[in-house]
Amino acid sequence: MEGIFYKIRPQITEIIIKLLKNNLKIERFLISFTIQIIILKKPLSFILVFFFGLSAISQNYSLPNSKKKDKINFQLVNNLVIIPVSINGKELSFILDTGASHTLLFSLTDIDSLEIKDVSKVKIRGMGSEGLIDALKSKNNTVAIGDTKALAQTLYVVYDETVSLSPKMGVPIHGVIGYDFLKDFVVETNYNRQKLIVYNPSMYRKKRSRRYAQFKLDFENDRPFINAVITHPENEKEVRLLLDSGSSDALWLFDEKNGIVADPQNYFNDFLGTGISGAIHGKKSKLESLSIGNFSFENVKVSYPDSSALKELSFQEDRDGSLGGAILRRFKVVINYPEETLTLRKNSHYNDPFHYNMAGAVFEQNGLISVEGYESNGGYSLKPKNNVTLAGVVEIMVNPILYQFMAPRFVLSEVRENSPVEKAGLKIGDVLISINGKEAFKFKLYEINALFSQSREGKRIQMVVSRNGIEMEFRFTLKKVL
Repeated sequence: MEGIFYKIRPQITEIIIKLLKNNLKIERFLISFTIQIIILKKPLSFILVFFFGLSAISQNYSLPNSKKKDKINFQLVNNLVIIPVSINGKELSFILDTGASHTLLFSLTDIDSLEIKDVSKVKIRGMGSEGLIDALKSKNNTVAIGDTKALAQTLYVVYDETVSLSPKMGVPIHGVIGYDFLKDFVVETNYNRQKLIVYNPSMYRKKRSRRYAQFKLDFENDRPFINAVITHPENEKEVRLLLDSGSSDALWLFDEKNGIVADPQNYFNDFLGTGISGAIHGKKSKLESLSIGNFSFENVKVSYPDSSALKELSFQEDRDGSLGGAILRRFKVVINYPEETLTLRKNSHYNDPFHYNMAGAVFEQNGLISVEGYESNGGYSLKPKNNVTLAGVVEIMVNPILYQFMAPRFVLSEVRENSPVEKAGLKIGDVLISINGKEAFKFKLYEINALFSQSREGKRIQMVVSRNGIEMEFRFTLKKVL
């Protein structure tokens, strides 16, 4: 069915599924897609890793004639770079992922409509236990990022509603883009200023300052790898890591011998994330150190997925793990795909500590909730009330106006076993009403989850949730795991 033009709308997903049951050409390739929920500096994190075993010919991206560079503002959420991407004229939000070989589109329910072209059926296999899932391969699409543009681009479309990052991050995420875009430019990521600078390689001047360090990248299957040195209680080892800006974690290692010790135990079991084929579990720990050239970090957070999640990796490159956004955001990063080099310069976050979730809870944004509140004196309150100032003066809410408005609905999505949250009695599915007296709608999602990792150990948390329509209050104390 090559050459067919599709206009996808969320309400016609069932029609697409029926079409896919026809005898279309099935192209099988391997894709590993992991959503990892981990608490760090910005705590809710995701690992997106893509392995494509088929090659698709797409036109290169390019800047307008004679233009040297283009600056693109991005949003930094949970260590991930989110950039505006236009697909066939539709403005969307994508994660810039150096670990992605091709462009993947999902979260169609967040999109009013989208035109995709030249569609055929493919099968996608992901981390987890549920096996192959249906997807669409679409060719000859026009994709624009800032002033850069490419025609005849190939996209892969996953229309399963359960594959969505938007609820996990609290902002719209419609897909990931990597090698297809990055291969044509020198790309500088300024994490502090949240700016992406895309250079025409022929006009780019290399960084000459002593504050920059350059590393040679090893490319395999269109994905960049770098060597690093890890130190753990057993020994010191050089490891080969995928350079993965689509992972908000610091480090993933696949062999538990690289850091896990049973006596005395230096790890805890946890839910690591969700792949497109099922849940992923494993261990979390800390390494004594991680070194990349002359750059060195101590007490680095690391995750070890269990063997069931790694069984698909036998088809992929020989590597020890992945280096993610929690490390990259500590630098100004220049990745030069044409010359296969990585250039790093420390920024103000270089010495930030590595944290774990001390509550054992993760919230996600799940729809909207109706909130009745009062506005007066320039602020909102769930109830009309008077305030007493430090001077003992009573501040009266004058003519409070009742408002009813829609606010994000935050739902408890993960509870770690034997954690403070579990011991307090909170359960998955509880809807957040307030934290320490502050209404939930006054938070952003990452602020809620950050409270559990960035606060001091011993901080007391008072939480009001709604369970089956009944408001309940819980109290617990943050406690370090490692």
